[in-house]
Amino acid sequence: MPSWPIWLLLHAALAIAATAWARGYALRRRLLDQPGERRSHATATPRGGGISLVAALLLASAWLAWRFPAQREWFGWFAAGLSLVAGIGWLDDHRPLSPWTRLLVHGLAALLLAVGVWRGGAGHWMALAGFVLAMGLTNVWNFMDGIDGLAASQAGIVAAGLAVALASPWDWLALALAGAVLGFLPFNFPKARIFMGDVGSGALGFALAALLALAMTRGRETPIDFLMPFLPVTAFLVDAAFTLTWRMLNGQRWWTPHVEHAYQRWARRWGHVRVTMGYSLFTMLCVGVWLTGSGNRSVSIIILFIMCYAAAGGMWWWSRRLTD
Repeated sequence: MPSWPIWLLLHAALAIAATAWARGYALRRRLLDQPGERRSHATATPRGGGISLVAALLLASAWLAWRFPAQREWFGWFAAGLSLVAGIGWLDDHRPLSPWTRLLVHGLAALLLAVGVWRGGAGHWMALAGFVLAMGLTNVWNFMDGIDGLAASQAGIVAAGLAVALASPWDWLALALAGAVLGFLPFNFPKARIFMGDVGSGALGFALAALLALAMTRGRETPIDFLMPFLPVTAFLVDAAFTLTWRMLNGQRWWTPHVEHAYQRWARRWGHVRVTMGYSLFTMLCVGVWLTGSGNRSVSIIILFIMCYAAAGGMWWWSRRLTD
């Protein structure tokens, strides 16, 4: 294997080149997200740049499957599921599809991941957890991809934490994801010149679900050991879950585009850059709690876990109080 800085830079360079190509392709094909009352940007912007993240992950998976034959089957299931999620997203970026069609394909991809987890010896319950994570995070990352740099930066921070926490060869896959995000972000933040589109947001969620499912298999002696890997995605899980529940309770069409997430409300008040940076700092804190608390069964770790989710919930509620 190459050294980790070389591995990181290789995937960053690949993402830079692929994102530049995707931007030119989107401009030629007029694949543009237009501003509107249900969007958080003010100018027409190309979409589909997330294909660079998918390319980096698939190439990393192929290399790691060749380098680590014992894990070849897992990487095969992962790549198949990722390709399904990215493929339906790529089609949707070209011509909007029914949300139920996308959900069906996401379900099939989640099933492939669950089979990979089960075939890897993790057991039926962990396979079910992998399925739920894949369905949840694939769609959560799609819901939360609405302002410059937010979804990509969150994925990069979580991936960096996973690269530290996971054993080989999965730490290399997490590092490849972090590197690809580093290459993509200059096109997407602080001022987006291209959006990742459904091809990228869904793929990021699926990849993180796969890596977090692997993290959940480590040290499952107590309930808190099982829950700890949920810390890095606290901000996105709370914002997405609370917002969608609120819309359901109010009889709204929760599956349609909207600007009611907390991050969208904060962005209208303080701008994209400040909100993306704020979410990044919070997630870095959550990743730090996760990494330092792994394997520690003290009451303080449980309290910190609860505090992270309570803080995210409080910020969500505050966003509604300030902007309603």
